[in-house]
Amino acid sequence: MESNILIIGIDGGASKVSAWPVEFDQKKRMFSLGDHKGEISYGTIPGYLPNFKPVPVTGQLQERDNNDFQISDDEEQQGAVYVEACAQAIENVIKGQEDKKLLIGIGMPGLKTPDQRGIEVVANGPRIPQYCDLLEERLRIQGIELANPIKRMGSDADYCGIGENFSSDGLFRDIDHGYYLGGGTGVADAMKLNGELVPFDQAKSWIAKTWEMKNRQSVSLEKFASAGGIQSLYAQKAGRSVSELNEAGIYPMQIAELAEKDDEAAVQTFVEVVENISDLLFERISTLYAGWQNLFDFVNASKPLPNKEHPYQGLHFQRIILGQRLGELFASDSGSGVLAQPLVHSLQKKLNGSTHIKNSDIAEYRDIAKYIKTSKLREAPALGAGIDAFISTYES
Repeated sequence: MESNILIIGIDGGASKVSAWPVEFDQKKRMFSLGDHKGEISYGTIPGYLPNFKPVPVTGQLQERDNNDFQISDDEEQQGAVYVEACAQAIENVIKGQEDKKLLIGIGMPGLKTPDQRGIEVVANGPRIPQYCDLLEERLRIQGIELANPIKRMGSDADYCGIGENFSSDGLFRDIDHGYYLGGGTGVADAMKLNGELVPFDQAKSWIAKTWEMKNRQSVSLEKFASAGGIQSLYAQKAGRSVSELNEAGIYPMQIAELAEKDDEAAVQTFVEVVENISDLLFERISTLYAGWQNLFDFVNASKPLPNKEHPYQGLHFQRIILGQRLGELFASDSGSGVLAQPLVHSLQKKLNGSTHIKNSDIAEYRDIAKYIKTSKLREAPALGAGIDAFISTYES
């Protein structure tokens, strides 16, 4: 890679967008984040519509399937705000390096356009089918030069996996088979099997994403594995609103502290979190080794059942990685007694009593605590986005 090129990784969320420089060590062939982050909240951009309501997802899907997008003036305005926020985040990162050419990777929520350069279906925000076109034009007007056009927008989940696989601190790097569960505002699933990253979209014939599965109470497992879900679960049990918790600075880490002090709502929150995450991890282990076992139903009742047979049967995950805020919570002092220890105990009990895994192979997970690790990566989606931009430009 030429010395005048700066890699930028973008992580776009529901309320803000972050940009990071991504550094490449040519000798070690490894990537890491730089030190200077650019972060912009959408609400700080002139023209932001605080009461914007997206088109219902069912309607968005119908418009996509009919190739007849009805983008309202408000949706177009909100989309322009999102693009402007991204441009400003990039400008904050490259201050003092404006002479460099940028190689940009972007991770954003939502279903992408066929060319992967725009967003055509998204639950919480505006559709922006020309996202990359608009961003490139905005940067060009400011005299910012790109080394190459933005090749594609990716998903946070895939970018978490890429970060874990190609970063010097990545926990996929030294194993052949691993599973990553990241919990932030939503949830991210990633896998590495037989030494290769296997996106869940490519494996959907035999395994399901966390958000697609629901427990016996018909609640998506995303609610128990994501930081946003844990907060909303506590809010419901405590009779408080999420906005009230935000104003009071009560997030999952603080809820864990409350649980340690025997706050009843917090204790019950983590009882449910532990039970559901241990069920999820047991499902992952069982599905990889023995195929789909019908342990969960689906949020979308019309979703086809995964195939019981798949090419990776008989394998064991060498590492289960918990990342993002879920990983931070698991590794924290507050999370130890209310999440980490009971989760390991619950999962171990399920494995020991398993009818899906042969007794001769239970030895692989006799001490499951050794297999569960917390991610060392900060801002994994942004790191993965920058790495993907590099790989797709120089190694594809």
